[in-house]
Amino acid sequence: MEIALIGNPNTGKTSLFNNLTGSYEYVGNWSGVTVEKKVGVFKKNLGHLIDLPGVYTLNPLSKDEGVVTSFFLNESVDRLLNILDASQLERNLHLTLQLLEFEKPALIGLNMIDVANKRGIQIDYMKLSEILGVSVVPVVARSGKGCDKLVDVIGAKSIQPTKKNLTYYGKEIEEAITAFSGELTGKTNHSLRFLAVQYFEGNEYVKNYVNGLTNPQKLKAIMEKLESELQKQTDFKSLTNFIYLKRKEVIEKIIAEVARKSDTVIPLSEKIDSIVTNRYLGMPIFLLLMYFMFMLTFDWLGTPLSDVLDAFLTGPVTAGFEKVLGAIHASAFIHALIIEGLVAGVGGVLVFVPQIFILFFFISLLEDSGYMARVALVMDRIMESVGLNGKAFIPMMIGFGCNVPGIMAARTIETPRERLLTILLTPLMSCSARLPVYALFVGAFFAAHKAFVVLSLYVLGIVVALVLAKVFSTTLLKSETSLFVIELPPYRLPQFQSLWRSTWDKGKGFVRKAGTFIFAGSVFIWLLSYAGPKGLNVDMDHSFLAAIGNIIAPIFDPIGFGTWQASASLITGFLAKEAIISTMNIIYFVPNDAGLQALLANYYTPLAAYSFMVFILLYIPCLATVATIYKETNSKKWTAFSMIYAFVIAYVLSLIIYQGGMMLGIG
Repeated sequence: MEIALIGNPNTGKTSLFNNLTGSYEYVGNWSGVTVEKKVGVFKKNLGHLIDLPGVYTLNPLSKDEGVVTSFFLNESVDRLLNILDASQLERNLHLTLQLLEFEKPALIGLNMIDVANKRGIQIDYMKLSEILGVSVVPVVARSGKGCDKLVDVIGAKSIQPTKKNLTYYGKEIEEAITAFSGELTGKTNHSLRFLAVQYFEGNEYVKNYVNGLTNPQKLKAIMEKLESELQKQTDFKSLTNFIYLKRKEVIEKIIAEVARKSDTVIPLSEKIDSIVTNRYLGMPIFLLLMYFMFMLTFDWLGTPLSDVLDAFLTGPVTAGFEKVLGAIHASAFIHALIIEGLVAGVGGVLVFVPQIFILFFFISLLEDSGYMARVALVMDRIMESVGLNGKAFIPMMIGFGCNVPGIMAARTIETPRERLLTILLTPLMSCSARLPVYALFVGAFFAAHKAFVVLSLYVLGIVVALVLAKVFSTTLLKSETSLFVIELPPYRLPQFQSLWRSTWDKGKGFVRKAGTFIFAGSVFIWLLSYAGPKGLNVDMDHSFLAAIGNIIAPIFDPIGFGTWQASASLITGFLAKEAIISTMNIIYFVPNDAGLQALLANYYTPLAAYSFMVFILLYIPCLATVATIYKETNSKKWTAFSMIYAFVIAYVLSLIIYQGGMMLGIG
């Protein structure tokens, strides 16, 4: 049995999915779209639970939202599980009425009953069930309360397809629905009323579907006749708006019968929002939370854990490899490859896994608590002034984890201009792959101010993105800024299981990359450092790697790091930013040395180190990000532009920082 889980965004779908399945069967992407597709095995082996993207309506505004309609039209679904937020029932019911018209066996999970009660809202769920003609089960998805009852009800054989037409759209539309249905009778298994109403609303996916079943001109004629008749009414604006208002009338009657609200209760979330979204306090609070996050990552917790892991990798692990290599009488070449190449290269990256996971845990905490939507609201005032809106900041925030999904998330932005602008600017956000570089350099040169220095880099990336957004939106990509609308979910205390799953989903890519891409890259880099024009096992300064680095090293001399070692690491950094660390561990490898951080003082000054980190923050995006930009824009011109402008901006800012610092005597 295929069961589709559907609801508005922020209704608790993820928590409910986790409670009803316990785990994913697989996670992938919907065909042709970058939206994540999650499928789990329903408890008691009732079938598969398919987690559909959160939408407000079946008539999509963006390509991502079209996944839902496309699923209903083209995939097999046996039952619908519609999750509603009891505290936002009126808004949620717009989607419910459309789902009921689909005429599939349906069940409603009335979530966040506890939140509704705290807001003084009482819902008569039995009355709601009677009116809608489907079972309604109250649940608290975060704690799992009511989920067992939900499983029992949806597994019952007595659930029948919904045949109750709750919305009467008026004489004109009802007659048009009848005429429309007559053209499609016997040509599809889908609800003809559902197809007709969605067609009249302008759903392009439904329009393409029905046009393939019958003569499109006949359907178009029915719709044109309908619009002509409705235009005689004084309050008619558009057919879509007319249908929306008819549903709204029905919903208002339902709410009047099933909900009671006490106006004396002021929700706690509103009290908190008055502070965290305040015009003057919102931004300082956000920066303070970021600073706290970096203190955890680099000072209080992350660095001690990384030191323990480093001691384990450079001690017992390295000694274990050497013992095994000695036991099998490995050649000097194999010994050097394993110890100096793989252990130093891959191990040098894995050392930073604790810090990466702490960062992702904190980001997941902000997301699950409901605060991240408030950040977008706070940033909207700034984003609007540079030609974007707050919604564009969400992909940028995702870019703090990884630029690739951040760029993909730009698909949720409706206007093509703002979508392109967001795609071009998201790589300026400091992704987790850059974090090991920061950790290495702040530990070596800014030990007393680690969190502050890293925070300055993250803020610099945001500031540069905002400045460039203003420049691009007034020159290359002129257009009006779209209206920003975002729902603020209620604040929640995240559950550890949910936090861990979210953290692992974000962080496992870093570990996987270390075990695959960095592994292969370390072998390649070590071979370049081991071989040279004069043969094998040459001095590092006379290797192929040094020769390649020396070609471009003079370019970077004015910005503080004109050595072949820095240049070589920047080249590999284009493939993956983590590769910078593995390259440096190989280049600066000295057996039984105090560590890479101690060696860096021989090659960099603190000013040059900060200039280097700024350059890493802003210069050419990694190969995976560049490929994603091309995939999303389908333009070689914009892809090349994203690489060129990033390099130029990185170089200019590093030049200002380094040369300015030298003039002030900081260097």
